[in-house]
Amino acid sequence: MIRYILVVFILITSCKEQVSGENGGTNSLKIGTYRAVFEVQDNEELPFVFKAESPTKLKIFNAEEVIEVDEVDYRNDSIFIKAPVFEGYIAAKFEGNNLKGSFIKESLDRVVPFTAEFDNKSRFKVNAKPTQKVTGIWETVFSKGIEGDEYIAKGIFEQEGDKVTGTFRTTTGDYRYLEGKMDGNEMKLSTFDGAHAFLFTAKVTDSTMEGNFYSGNHWKEPFVARRNEAYELPSANELTFLKEGYDSLEFSFPDENGNMLALSDERFKNKVVIVQIMGTWCPNCLDESKYYTKFYEASAERGVEIVALAFEYAKTKEKAFSSINRLRDKLDISYPILLAQYGTSDKAKAQEKLPMLNHVLSYPTSIFIDKTGKVRKIHTGFNGPATGEKYEEFKTEFEGFISLLLGE
Repeated sequence: MIRYILVVFILITSCKEQVSGENGGTNSLKIGTYRAVFEVQDNEELPFVFKAESPTKLKIFNAEEVIEVDEVDYRNDSIFIKAPVFEGYIAAKFEGNNLKGSFIKESLDRVVPFTAEFDNKSRFKVNAKPTQKVTGIWETVFSKGIEGDEYIAKGIFEQEGDKVTGTFRTTTGDYRYLEGKMDGNEMKLSTFDGAHAFLFTAKVTDSTMEGNFYSGNHWKEPFVARRNEAYELPSANELTFLKEGYDSLEFSFPDENGNMLALSDERFKNKVVIVQIMGTWCPNCLDESKYYTKFYEASAERGVEIVALAFEYAKTKEKAFSSINRLRDKLDISYPILLAQYGTSDKAKAQEKLPMLNHVLSYPTSIFIDKTGKVRKIHTGFNGPATGEKYEEFKTEFEGFISLLLGE
């Protein structure tokens, strides 16, 4: 906390004059590509690449994902970069054409050292030609043998030359677009989406891998994996369920205007309703919200309603609603987003707000309710676009199930 306050104080107090940076001068981004690095544990570098298309607009690249950033502010010799939707931001000073500063998430009191080198397109530094190929399916266990922390995943990778792309799917979602290199027999993958900064490193043989997963500079855990082309995770429709004695869902939470909304309200009667348990800080929730927004636009007149319950770690109600409104504006969401909780995103606390559930295992979780108000299915997690085929399977299953409920 003290470190966070000092970093923000130094950056902001040295920045008295607002400047536009439109001319690309010494105190603004130079047009071109930057190799950015976060410092994480074990002296590891967590790199990503971005391209400044103007002093106030840039793009962040993660494999097939391109994140367009237009919230770039200047104050004297400093720059503040904020990716869409999420709370975190980069605050840095100029050192010639390069940058040095921090990635800051105020609500969590987290500060990660950051640098960016101009005119460098190399995400990872490679020292040797690849000696292994990771293309395929990998049965994975994170934190193996650590009680309470162990969980399973499915690694899905493609390798061309020394370039590797793919993701890890877990029972609660995926780690989104990962991109990296095979350096000799070491795999290195990273991603940065404005909310989470992930790094995976592993030593690879023809049939196994063993390594570490880093999230920012606050989290590290080991993982092991073995090739298994037939491996599948448990069904996402069987992990979360209603406790015995319940067949419906009940809640009443406020919207941004202070109006309390409940499933018993007239707008939800005789409708097929999807209740989305989510958070504005959650990248998988963002992927799901993008899909739900388009689906709702096309389906509301058919008798479908969606209502999102936001569980926010923002420390105040005002900041939580500010994040909710920012998400709504960026995605043009027209279905209601209610504030279910603020001050923590703890899943046990979330379950207290919805006591009829056996647990809240994942953000996001979707609850499907038929026209009579009965819960018909609960889907844990979300496999986003980075999962490729699995994402397409989800959309087909989702739309088919909604059509089934509408036809009843």
